[in-house]
Formats: sequence, structure tokens, C-alpha cells
Amino acid sequence: MDLVKIRRALHQIPEIGFQEVKTQALLKSIIQELPQARLEVVEWKTGLAVKVSGTAPSKLIGWRTDIDGLPITEETGHDFASVHPGRMHACGHDVHMAVALGLLEKLADEPIKDDVVILFQPAEEGPGGALPFREWLKADMPSFLPDRIFALHIAPEMPAGTVSTKPGLLFANTSELFIDLQGKGGHAAFPHHAEDMAVAAASLLLQLQTIVSRNVNPMDSAVLTVGKFTAGTVQNVIAEHARLEGTIRTLNLESMQNMKSRIEAHCRAIEEGFHCRITIDYGSSYLEVNNDEELAEQFLQFAGAYKGVSAKRAEAAMTGEDFGYFTNQIPGLMFWAGVGSPYGLHHSKLDPDEAVLATLPQFIYEYFKSQ
Repeated sequence: MDLVKIRRALHQIPEIGFQEVKTQALLKSIIQELPQARLEVVEWKTGLAVKVSGTAPSKLIGWRTDIDGLPITEETGHDFASVHPGRMHACGHDVHMAVALGLLEKLADEPIKDDVVILFQPAEEGPGGALPFREWLKADMPSFLPDRIFALHIAPEMPAGTVSTKPGLLFANTSELFIDLQGKGGHAAFPHHAEDMAVAAASLLLQLQTIVSRNVNPMDSAVLTVGKFTAGTVQNVIAEHARLEGTIRTLNLESMQNMKSRIEAHCRAIEEGFHCRITIDYGSSYLEVNNDEELAEQFLQFAGAYKGVSAKRAEAAMTGEDFGYFTNQIPGLMFWAGVGSPYGLHHSKLDPDEAVLATLPQFIYEYFKSQ
């Protein structure tokens, strides 16, 4: 199996959450070329679950890979760049899928003792596929629900061949944030006859930035970022509508609830002060990713002794990942895998080092054999 060729083919057809129709079709066609004797393949929405029967199974090991892309216009200049305008695999899910296919090929050719299920999960970037996928497995496919589960995420800032993780908290709780302000528009020359939502939203934006500094315990960590602010339609008309779009990140659920409570309090104050109506949508919310302590220590020990891999302990990050919906009910582990790109995650020029495709599938396969 030519994983570089496969990764590039997947890279060309990025699709956003629950629209991964071409991606699913390509994955299925590749899987159908593998030895089928020990494989069982089922579809879930635009995703797949592939179970490989072991030689003397005592447990079911799970591997999860995400398959969706992002609404980003690619600027890599590669001849295998995205053919879908405004869509790109800018978070490395094409690499994730290629690694999973390489692992699946190894398992199909040389099964290990235990059963393994590989989950090709849609919609990690939004609106969130892990929770409904998990619930479907529990309700309809309990024989595909793993006893322990693993996943990786590429790390552009680390060189290829490096893996990194830690016991306990790895990724934060996250929530999207969308705030719409509705007031009364009017002519720019008569501001006293209108309720200016550009000014109201600007005031709210500044107030929101006080929440972390003044309402979160300094010994805790949290982030509230507003990345997009839109208001009005033309320069000489007072805006009757404005919208703030952002994200919230915390290290525990209590802090998340506290921050949302403070956001709502600030919005009520703006409504009163600017005579407007505000609606809040928290969009997709992801649970923190907590690595099983024992699995993490075992993984770091195994990786540290594995030839061709450099292992190091990670720090917790404010990154969001819906893999937390698996690890909050199943003992699991996620690790960073270095890909040595000069551009980071969600960047239009992300360019992973494809050398990892020659090493990671074998590394994961050997790790599963050691379980």
C-alpha cells in the first residue's frame, strides 16, 4: 500500500463534517483491496468502523481516526492540493487516515492476538462526531465498542519521529461561542434615533476580555478568544445587527460553566445599556481529553525503547478534541506525533513531513502487539 499516494489522494478531497461522502467512498475502495478474511466493515453516517479479528482475543483494542477537513482555502502550492474550493485538510486528518489505513493493512496481513477496531470518525472539527458515534456503537454495535481506545494528532512543531503524551489531562474542554446583537439601525447623521450594534458589540467584546483576568482563579487556566467581529452593511448606516464569534477553553467543566455564566451576565448588561436584544449560541462543546494514567505510562515506556522513535512527555494544551467523548467512558490515550511542518495546525500552508507514513503504522502495530 502506497501511503504517500493515498494521503495525497485524500488531501485533494477534504470535506466538512458529515459531508465526507467522497472520503468515505475512497476509504471503502482502499479497504476492499485488503485481505478480507478477518475484516468486518460497517458504515455509520459518512464514517466507517472496521473490525479485525485477532488470533486469540481477550479484549477489543480501538483506534480512532478523524476524517473531515476544514473550511480553509489551501495555499501550499502542491500539485496534489485540494480540488474543493475553500476546503483543506489543514489539521492533518489526511495524515491520520493514511496512518490508520497503514495500521489496518498490517493487521489484515498479520493479525495480532487481540481484536482491533478502527473507527474512521466524521465531523471532529464540528459539529462533533465522537459523541454520536460512541452512542451508536453502544446502542447498535456493542461488539464494536472497544475496551480501550487510542488516537494520535499530528504536531507540526515537533520533528517527524517524535511522539509525545502525558498521563491525565492532555486537551482542554472547549466550546464555540456565537453572540448576535440586534438593535435599531438608522442614518449615520442621526445616531440619537438608533441603537448602534457596532458600538454595543465593541463594548461587549472588551468586557468579555475581563472574564479570564477577573473571574477565573489565577491558579486555573482558561481562554476566551473572539476571532471574528462583524457589524453593519455600509459606512453611513448605523448597524442594527452585530455578531461576535469565538471560542472558550478551560481545564475543567466547573470553570467552563463559570465562564458561560459570566458571559451571559455581561450580555444582560449590554442589553440593558444599549437597548438591544442578544442571543447566545455555544455551538459545539467538547470534553477534555484525559489519558488513562496506566496506559500513558506504558506508552511512554514502550515508545522510549522503540528504535526510530523519540518519546517525550507533553504539557497539557488548550487544544480541543472530541476524542474526549471516548476517553470519558473508555480507558484511552491520545498522543502527539511530530510532522515537522513550518506552518501550524489550521494554517493554509500546513505541510506535514510524509516520512511519518513509513514509521507510524508499524510503531502503532508493534505497540498493540505489546498490549
